[in-house]
Amino acid sequence: MAVNNLMNDFPPARGAQVSLSNWRKAPFSQWAFRNVRRVLPTANIAGAAQPVPFESELQDVGQTRFKGADGRDTTIAAALPATSTDALVVLRRGKIAAEWYGAGMSATTPHIVFSVSKSICGTLGGILVERRELDPDHLVTEYVPELAASVYGGDCTVRHLLDMSVGISFTEDYVDPKSNVVRYRHAAGWDPLPAGEPPIDLRSFLAQQQPDGNAHGSLFHYVSTNTDVLGWVYERACDRPYADILSDYLWAPMGAEHDAYITVDSRDAMRAAGGICATPRDIARFGEMIRRRGVANGRQVVPGVWIDDINQQGDAAAWARGEFAELFPNASYRSQWYRVDRERNVLMAYGIHGQIIYINPDAETVIVRMACENTPVDADVAQSWRRGFDAIAKQFV
Repeated sequence: MAVNNLMNDFPPARGAQVSLSNWRKAPFSQWAFRNVRRVLPTANIAGAAQPVPFESELQDVGQTRFKGADGRDTTIAAALPATSTDALVVLRRGKIAAEWYGAGMSATTPHIVFSVSKSICGTLGGILVERRELDPDHLVTEYVPELAASVYGGDCTVRHLLDMSVGISFTEDYVDPKSNVVRYRHAAGWDPLPAGEPPIDLRSFLAQQQPDGNAHGSLFHYVSTNTDVLGWVYERACDRPYADILSDYLWAPMGAEHDAYITVDSRDAMRAAGGICATPRDIARFGEMIRRRGVANGRQVVPGVWIDDINQQGDAAAWARGEFAELFPNASYRSQWYRVDRERNVLMAYGIHGQIIYINPDAETVIVRMACENTPVDADVAQSWRRGFDAIAKQFV
């Protein structure tokens, strides 16, 4: 089924219907990832009342060469259509240096960013800490006592959530039909509930998670439920819905040109871990704010010390004991951000199916990629795009 034949009749033909059952699978995903609001219930994240548009200073990055996922030399221009890329935005010193959009996409099209949502959530935490509405050293149950009987009870702190160092018995395997992720998606409302299976909502699912025997803080263990708990903690700390907190404290203050939105479950629980949909330029604007140590349009939106902490306090030993150490051997993780190069403070945010924010402070460069890769996690493709972004940054240094 060609993508341009999806959802273009009234009603759509049976084979052209994007639904809850197929929205994350090719070819349906290319349409779905930029139309999530037509597949799932969502909550709005309002942008700025008076946004400041980007200036442009275009440069030719299309012929920048790097080693692709197959080990062969390629160029940015050749790799974009060949790797299911939907959008690419390159910022140099806060100005648009390059832009590319695939079929159906534009600078103003919201696209789901999956786990890039985590880095947005972790950044919001720094604002709440500065406002004294949140203490990362407090126990999770001080905010959400309903989690007392779960892995998030006992001595689990907000900092453990932020750093993905909770000792939780959960396997984040996106393709295993028997993994924890399957029931997790049912709870979030991302997949239809099989016949005969009892319904469950996201917050109830979070309260069922149990420990794996590892001490909290001992190793990096990537589990999306940690970020959903973090969003729940924010709601209790502020006594407001997550989308409203995010809009008022981060999205609007940073000057977002467009509203974003976030998926919600059957009981209005917002999926902080992976449900945000936003335009490519606004995600680039968010990355530029991080590069500028929390400043956007001359305004300190995120505390600079929170960005410094991400760059300076990631636990390299906990990372080395975690499951991603082979993928990024010189990395660390702090406050929902990957510091993939500890020597140059290169930060990255990752989402499944190819969503990336790349921030290189030495090159004063921010790069955003949105995609609809068929495989949720393809390490070879992720590493190849890291090489591509490094190559772009190198020509700017």
